[in-house]
Amino acid sequence: MRFKFNAKYTTIAVYVVIVFVICLLCVSMVFNHEKYISYSKQVLKVIAPIIWGGAIAYLLNPVMKFFERFLKKLLCKKKERKALVRSLSIAITLMITLSLIALLIITVIPEVIQSIEKILKNFSSYLNSLQDFATRFLSDNPEINKLWNNEFETIRSSLMDAVTKFQPEFENLLTGIRDGAFSFLIGIKDFLLGIIMSIYIMYNKETFKGQTKKVLYSLFREKKCEQILRIADRVNIVFIKYISGKVLDSFFVGVITFVMMKLMGMPFAALISFIIGLANMVPFFGPIIGAIPCILLILVENPKKALIFAIFILILQQFDGNVLEPKILGGSLGLPTFWILFAIFIGGGLFGFIGMVTFVPIFTVIYTLIKELVNEKLAKKHLPTDTSEYIGSTPINSVVKTELAVENEVEE
Repeated sequence: MRFKFNAKYTTIAVYVVIVFVICLLCVSMVFNHEKYISYSKQVLKVIAPIIWGGAIAYLLNPVMKFFERFLKKLLCKKKERKALVRSLSIAITLMITLSLIALLIITVIPEVIQSIEKILKNFSSYLNSLQDFATRFLSDNPEINKLWNNEFETIRSSLMDAVTKFQPEFENLLTGIRDGAFSFLIGIKDFLLGIIMSIYIMYNKETFKGQTKKVLYSLFREKKCEQILRIADRVNIVFIKYISGKVLDSFFVGVITFVMMKLMGMPFAALISFIIGLANMVPFFGPIIGAIPCILLILVENPKKALIFAIFILILQQFDGNVLEPKILGGSLGLPTFWILFAIFIGGGLFGFIGMVTFVPIFTVIYTLIKELVNEKLAKKHLPTDTSEYIGSTPINSVVKTELAVENEVEE
């Protein structure tokens, strides 16, 4: 007897099996999460050079495109030389990038390390000078002075304990880096392999893009593919604009801070400039996050200069927020302040500093796409898309009917 398959029930059976397998996997992951985490770490370790290569290629692609446009005008007046132009653009981009990294390691990093070593060695004397300054400043208020001295002793003992614990770890880290150069190179092998991978990715980026589109069109309908590609395009524009703009803006802020601190004779110029530049990558809270520890560092070294530095940082952040950042980023990303704070809190809580930086463009894309989808649905229902129309207790349908009535009267 020949068995006949029913296409409808076969499809249902396949979906049931898929759902059952997914449920089994979820249960297995819950009860054996440690094994899955271990496997995930191993997989990430294996594909780390590919991840590094993709990240480096993505960040350097705008720079490569700039040199490509320049070299096309210079070399392709009579004959098109795509391979030569692409190769030279990649070479120049990598040379500049690696030179900047080398310059940072040679000039800034040693001075930052020296500043940290100096702070750790002289921390006790810094606290003494801070206490003397506060005692002189509060001499006219004996009650506040007494309260300050009592609280300061508690703070002092806590800080000294923290420094005592941190100093041996920091010295061991420096010894390991200085004495184990070979081990250090092995530790950054993924980065070096990633650079090699990035060369291939940047050189063949059109091919990889075409292959991705080919796979998408083979799996989904044409309309769905266009929607996916539109979203991917939006994500790419927002991310590359925000990340590259923030890096450039933070670099300029760090350089300005370093130059001004040297001119004003401030202590720990390299360390503080590095902290201010790095913290500036975080939107909204970045300037505050960077400024507070830096003011405290100058306060323990030279309390009188701490106030000058605080005023300088205030002026610098006003200049950055109103002039420099809008020029580089081209204005606001279009994300309301509440959602910026939401993205910072969620990203920082889940992934630390990297999350605080990357979650803002992610939420920008999500917010924009949801806004477009909602407006599109409202337009199909002939309802207003402006949020102000929905504020208040008046039913929206009555508002729409009134507007239509007014339009009909005007037409008549």
